[in-house]
Formats: sequence, structure tokens, C-alpha cells
Amino acid sequence: MSLGQVVRGPAPPVGSADTAPGVELARVVPVSGRRRVVPRWVRRAAGPVALLVLWQVLSATGVLEGDILASPGTIAATAGDLVSDGTLPSAMLVSLQRVAVGLVLGGVAGVVLALVSGLSRLGEDLVDATVQMLRSIPWVGVIPLFIIWLGIGEAPKIALISLGVAFHLYLNVYAGIRGVDAQLVEAGTSLGLNRWGLIRHVVLPGALPGAMTGLRYSLATAWLALVFGEQVNADDGLGFLMNQAREFFRTDVIVVCLVVYALLGLLADFLVRTLERLLLQWRPTFTGQ
Repeated sequence: MSLGQVVRGPAPPVGSADTAPGVELARVVPVSGRRRVVPRWVRRAAGPVALLVLWQVLSATGVLEGDILASPGTIAATAGDLVSDGTLPSAMLVSLQRVAVGLVLGGVAGVVLALVSGLSRLGEDLVDATVQMLRSIPWVGVIPLFIIWLGIGEAPKIALISLGVAFHLYLNVYAGIRGVDAQLVEAGTSLGLNRWGLIRHVVLPGALPGAMTGLRYSLATAWLALVFGEQVNADDGLGFLMNQAREFFRTDVIVVCLVVYALLGLLADFLVRTLERLLLQWRPTFTGQ
């Protein structure tokens, strides 16, 4: 019992007014208190908070010098200055625009290629081998070619992001399509669905979990590609701030930009997970114990 403990005792005499004949009573002793459960957000925040405290202590005691890594207090003050003068919001806006454009272009290319390859054997023969071959090439290594082909403006940065996004979405959407249970397809056929009906009502919903996973991977790759792209001849954005800070050994500014990258990535992942919960309500999954 949750509100008390049951203590067995001798039964009252049979036939008494307190109980029916042959029935054994149990004496309930109240428990002094209830076990308190620590909120989950507190447990999740314990690790990062402990790391920040350790970092601040090492900086304050001189173990960690400011030239090597600025203290959390210094980084917070620098972030406030960058926000107040508008430098950080402007850089964030430019970087977000690059990621958004690259995500749309790469996402459309990856999904279209995955549909062509996954829904048709002919499409697989024509597309899959080429995509797999290109995927094996380190996409960061094509930066010099992008600069030669597209110049040093926005085009090579967006192309780099699109390339990384397209491959991740292609692989996951293709795997999701080919992972649809064949018995579901047979059931749809027996119910009279034509090819378009099977694709719409069976194949695409079955491939949606893989597509959501691919989108999460693509967002992470988009931010990674942005870091590399903005290191090359950028005159604005978070990468431009990091390059300037590197020249003047401003580790505080570098860490601020890295934190912003991380926060934007977490925000994007949260949005995708929320979308995933909305679109995949029909698929109950294990959420841990």
C-alpha cells in the first residue's frame, strides 16, 4: 500500500460485532512520509552544471589560463556584449539563412533521388550506384572544387550544406522505403489499391520514420558543413566571427560562437523531434523506463 503499511494481527473473536465469522483483519500503520522523486530536468541539468562549476573553479584558481580557454564568466560577459551591439544576432541570422537554403535544396534533391531509386528497380539501377559512389567521397574535400566552380561568395557554402544534407536524407528515405513490410504491400494489393494508392497509403507512411531520422542527421550535418563553409572567405556569419577571434586569440568569442552553434543545433533537433511525435502518433514506441 502507498499510504501505509499493513501489519497482520490476531483476528477478533468469531461472531463479534466488528467482523464477520472467519474473516481476518489487518491493522494499517501509516507511513511517516513518501519517497520524493527528483524531477527529470534536474537530473539532466546536473552534468552540465557540474562541468561549468568545475570549469569556473579551474579558471579562478589559475589552473586553466585565459589565453588557453576563457572562464565561463568571461564568456558570458562577452556574449552579452556581442548581443548588445548587434554583432551576434546579425551573424546568427546570416548563418541561419545559409542553413535554411542548403537544407531545402539538399532535402529536395535527396528525397527525390530516394523516391526514384526506392520505388523503382530501374531507378535504383540508374541512381543508387552513382549516389553511393559520390557519397564515398569526403564532402569536405570538395570545397576547393566548389570555390573554383562557384567562386567565393554564398554559392559554395550553400552547395556544401546541400551536399551533406542530400546524402543523409537519400540513405534514410531509401532504406525506409525498402524496409516497408512486403505483407503490407500484399494486403494493400488485395484490397484493390493501385500503384499510386500503395505508394500513398502504404509505402510512404512506412518510410516516414526513416525520413524523420534522416532529417535529424541532415540537420546535424548542415551545421557541421556550415562550420566548414564559413571558414572559407566568409565576410559575415558565425564562422567569420570565429576567424576574427582566432587572429586575435579571443577564446571567449570562439567559445561563444561554438555555444551558439550547439544551441541552434539543439533547437533544430527539438523541432524535428516534435514534428516526429506529431506525424508518427500511429506508431507507439518504447520510451525507456
